[in-house]
Amino acid sequence: MAGRLTRRRAATAIRERIERPEAIGLAVLLAIVAAAGWLATGPILAVAVALALAIGGFGAIYLLGPAQQGLGLGRYLTTALAAAALTLFGRSLPGGVVLLLGPVAAVLLWSVIWLEMRVARSGGGFRLGIDLVLVGIVFAAWAGLLNLFGPAGWPSPVILLAAGGFVLGLRSAEARGRSSGQAAFEALLHTLALAEIAAALLLLRLPGAIGPALVALGFYTWSGAADALAEGTGGWAVLREFGILALLGLALALFIHSA
Repeated sequence: MAGRLTRRRAATAIRERIERPEAIGLAVLLAIVAAAGWLATGPILAVAVALALAIGGFGAIYLLGPAQQGLGLGRYLTTALAAAALTLFGRSLPGGVVLLLGPVAAVLLWSVIWLEMRVARSGGGFRLGIDLVLVGIVFAAWAGLLNLFGPAGWPSPVILLAAGGFVLGLRSAEARGRSSGQAAFEALLHTLALAEIAAALLLLRLPGAIGPALVALGFYTWSGAADALAEGTGGWAVLREFGILALLGLALALFIHSA
């Protein structure tokens, strides 16, 4: 009897420490949908991606609650895009690795949900965490799109990346404190830059994860450059700093490609 009471108290304490248990359920459900997409082909894959977007979007609305001034609307789609990106990314991995990705996917998705809930509760902050999430989504999405369409699939992967990139750019702008029209304008510029980088790297046909890594680096570089300009740093200084960073990444990729 004493053992049962102890276990019940421990279980109750764990439940009390877990913030919004529904977030765990949503993450597990999205991981299951992603796993189904890894094994599917054709129309079933499209259905899996659509389900990931729908469930992630509506689940985020339920967990994050009504829109709050200063936080923007992009946060409602971060989880959905993360789930869709993982659905595509898992298809690019070997079969043995994919089997291990299921639990990892659930943890990663829960981390995205938890981060957005903390931002909603505190009214902002967690900029570094948001940047890492967005860069990871860009990397996974582009790797998955390249695997799905192949290097010769131009321009479909670039168009799809740009569509998701606008939402991610909007979330990035909102995290920098932009709102409404200003956030949408910066997201549009961010999308154009991302599409140009992806198109250029697609033509280079770089092997492995080099292309996705450079696209993700480009996304992060643009965010950093916009931040520096907003803080009053001179245009030429920003161009030198972030331009050199981008060129170094491209030079490394070309060196690896030619080796």
